[in-house]
Parts: sequence; C-alpha cells; structure tokens
Amino acid sequence: MHTSSEGGPALFRLVRHWARQWGPDVVERFGEDSPPSWTVPNLFVIQAVDGTAGDEVTVADVARQLGIDRSVASRMVTEAARAGFVERSTSTRDARRAVLTLTDPAKEFLDAVRAHQRQAFEGLVGHWAEEDRERFAGYLGRLADEVLG
Repeated sequence: MHTSSEGGPALFRLVRHWARQWGPDVVERFGEDSPPSWTVPNLFVIQAVDGTAGDEVTVADVARQLGIDRSVASRMVTEAARAGFVERSTSTRDARRAVLTLTDPAKEFLDAVRAHQRQAFEGLVGHWAEEDRERFAGYLGRLADEVLG
C-alpha cells in the first residue's frame, strides 16, 4: 500500500496511463451508434468552451484552456463549428472578436461523456466505502479547481 508521501509518483503514473488511453477510450465507448463527429478534438473544444468562466468565450479562451497555440485552437474551433457543436457570433464588447457558444448537440455529447466519466469513477472506486468515495471525489474536484482555475 502507498502512503500519502508517495502521492506524487502515484499521481504521475495515473496521468501517464490516462493520457495514453482516456480520449480515444471515451469516444470509442459510444460505439457505432455515436455520430462520426464525436471525436476527441471536438470533445476538447466542447469541454474548453464549457469550462471557461464568463459570458463571452473566445478562441483565445479555448487555446488557454487546452494549453495550445491560438492558431491550432482556431482550426479546432472551426472543425467543431463545422460539426455543429459550436456557434460563432460577434462579441457585444468588441465587434472584431467572435464569441463561442455550445449547441444542443454539443451539450448532448458532453452529457454522454460526463455519464461515462461518472461510470468510470464508480468502476475504479465503487468498491470503496461511500464516505471514502465522496471524500476522494471532493479532493479530486478541489485539486482540479485549484490547478485549472
């Protein structure tokens, strides 16, 4: 059993594991019934738009959320818009800026992913005592909030 002092190495073992498997695994789990537009890059854009605070989300916000260059984010947003997940409109604050909003299909995709994430969490720790699951979930949420803002 690992002690709390070994939390760092354990965290990075998990990060490496899920970095290789998580994205493709999530999309593949929806099977043949899912739309072909349910891709990892489109999911990343949807999550970035959804995870940005404020009433006007821009391509620059998506780039910041994903930790990528603005030009790459712009191409990803264009593809997500072409797939019907993101709508662009003109900013009310600055007419030179495009504001991004999620469409209903994007929200359906996000809901399906979140359901999968809850199921995956339960698959990993479902055998733990409820109090331990809730405490761990709280700590994970706290860590994500602190790291990701």
